[in-house]
Amino acid sequence: MGMFDVETFELTKKFGDLIAVDSVNLKVEQGEIFGLLGPNGAGKSTLVRLLCGLLRPTSGSATVGGFSIVKEPEKIKKIIGYMSQRFGLYDDLTVEENISFYAGVYLNDKKLARQRTEEIIEHLSFQKYRKTLAMHLSGGWRQRLSFATAIVHEPKIVFLDEPTSGVDPVSRRQFWDLVYSLSAKGKTVIVTTHYMDEAERCNKIAFISQGKILAIDSPTEIKQKYMHGEVINIIPENLTLCYSALSTLDF
Repeated sequence: MGMFDVETFELTKKFGDLIAVDSVNLKVEQGEIFGLLGPNGAGKSTLVRLLCGLLRPTSGSATVGGFSIVKEPEKIKKIIGYMSQRFGLYDDLTVEENISFYAGVYLNDKKLARQRTEEIIEHLSFQKYRKTLAMHLSGGWRQRLSFATAIVHEPKIVFLDEPTSGVDPVSRRQFWDLVYSLSAKGKTVIVTTHYMDEAERCNKIAFISQGKILAIDSPTEIKQKYMHGEVINIIPENLTLCYSALSTLDF
């Protein structure tokens, strides 16, 4: 058993009468890719925001990197990277300026910030886009830029909230290669998704619904225990139209 980078104890968040996160208990090992799997509105994003120190819990507690989310949120923010659903980019800045800005926010050393900016531009293949405004990037490249700003300071723990939502399948696969590269360096990655095929890429997943953790296990065990029935593979002529149609269905 490895060291735990994230631990929660009966963690709860209420918004009025709504219980967004309901008595959550989980442990994430150092270097693990841990998935939070569940439908939209399940409480995944709220849980991530709690762990990032962006929200204060109603009750319960949690530690991230050994720091309390209640007592030491500022220390947590120094050791984590956070990629939000909305990507958090400055559209009127170039790729290079976005990365440089976040490097400057996290790193006090200007020389180191400049060095990390160049390293990230090369590592994520942004050379030909470095002077391109963020607003002019495709969905896949905006996703990659948001990822760059989240890891430019080499955080110990990285939170990715629905990182592949709205991007094409090729970009999704390429993005997961980047996630694996983080894990290979010993970084801990917590990723939220409502795609089972993405959850299967994680070392361990927690299935969450209506704020509650229903199960925590390896993807294989989750499927065997809770997802019975037949699996049907469909190859549509137009993947985008197919996804749009399926997303309107209630299942």
